[in-house]
Amino acid sequence: MENDKGQLVELYVPRKCSATNTIIKSKDHASVQINIAKVDEEGKAIPGEYITYALSGNVRARGEADDALNRLAQNDGLLKNVWSYSR
Repeated sequence: MENDKGQLVELYVPRKCSATNTIIKSKDHASVQINIAKVDEEGKAIPGEYITYALSGNVRARGEADDALNRLAQNDGLLKNVWSYSR
């Protein structure tokens, strides 16, 4: 919900799982959020710039978190040739 000035005034904004695009409920205590810092040419982290991945507890419980993280990172150009669809 926004006020008249266009500012977000919600007390709770739910996150979405980056792997499954489902809403992560407030009681999902097994979910994690991973921030991967962007780096410059010298390999130093750029302050305040990062890529965020949120994984639900369901993805982690099924043992698919590593595969999902590799797929997401490859789609964002962070990794090369580490994930391929094989089901």
